[in-house]
Amino acid sequence: MSDHSVSLSRWLIEQQRTHGHIPASLRLLIEQVARACKRISRAVDKGASSGVLGSLQSSNVQGEVQKQLDVIANDVLLEANEWGGHLAAIASEELETIHPIPHRFPRGEYLLLFDPLDGSSNIEVNVTIGTIFSVLHLDEGVAEVQGEHFLQPGHRQVAAGYCTYGPQTTLVLSLGHGVSSFALDPDQGSFVCTQQDLRIPETTSEFAINMSNMRHWAAPVRRYIDECLAGREGPRGKDFNMRWVGSMVADVHRILQRGGVFLYPWDRLYPNLACRLRLMYEANPMAMLVEQAGGMAVAGSQRILDIQPTGLHQRAAVMLGSRDEVERLRQYHLEAEEGSRPPPMR
Repeated sequence: MSDHSVSLSRWLIEQQRTHGHIPASLRLLIEQVARACKRISRAVDKGASSGVLGSLQSSNVQGEVQKQLDVIANDVLLEANEWGGHLAAIASEELETIHPIPHRFPRGEYLLLFDPLDGSSNIEVNVTIGTIFSVLHLDEGVAEVQGEHFLQPGHRQVAAGYCTYGPQTTLVLSLGHGVSSFALDPDQGSFVCTQQDLRIPETTSEFAINMSNMRHWAAPVRRYIDECLAGREGPRGKDFNMRWVGSMVADVHRILQRGGVFLYPWDRLYPNLACRLRLMYEANPMAMLVEQAGGMAVAGSQRILDIQPTGLHQRAAVMLGSRDEVERLRQYHLEAEEGSRPPPMR
């Protein structure tokens, strides 16, 4: 049978039964997340016709003004996942603290983290937005889940994925054994497999970055982009194209499909912040997907998935995509760090 005839549920069952990649409880959790994403997709599709566009008179824990769809997506994900018996607790970019599973529901062995609606500033202009999620395993012997139990480095994720809401509703998923893509079939009302074993080309001629912040970038990022802009007459010897959607999920989806590099670095505009992106809800799940597709993901000179979190809403610089390009960026950061160190004592 072709991939296009395989539903997400069947694909997950095969991962469990045939390949032994996941236990039944994780399979059922992923199916619940996917059902929530279908509900969010319908809300996004209705848009202005249902009166759900626009901002609220409230801010999230990061101090950002919330969109109506931010809150709707967050509530849908909480409601869909708290009763299934597979989770011990949930953390969301929109919530200040964790959301323990209510005592009236059975408690499971996993922790779910999500950015319910990435790129929500694009809602009113009908640009692709999405949901990003990450699954961790709760350590054994924990009687009462606390925020500290979520603070696991990204390489301990057991699953990660995102769902895009655009011309198509697409679910991209990794269980730690490659990356697969599923499109929502509106006739069947279910996700069907469209691609397996996605691979990011090792090199690229595209980069995605917010160029308006160029004057604030650190030297390694400025060096890399200057070389790209110099084109075939410069040190890279080829022309580059720039792409920037302003929605991480849309930019990363493009990179998974055809290569490229996405940069959201530290800059002097917000000198006291590591970056604007959140490690637990955005950087870690996207880094897992990119690495599973043969790419690379770093925060300056450090691998993103090796960062030890210190807080639920910790931020991180993000540079990910085609391996050769990200490795070049990493080397530029290493060289800058070496140059800033004092000479050894004699």
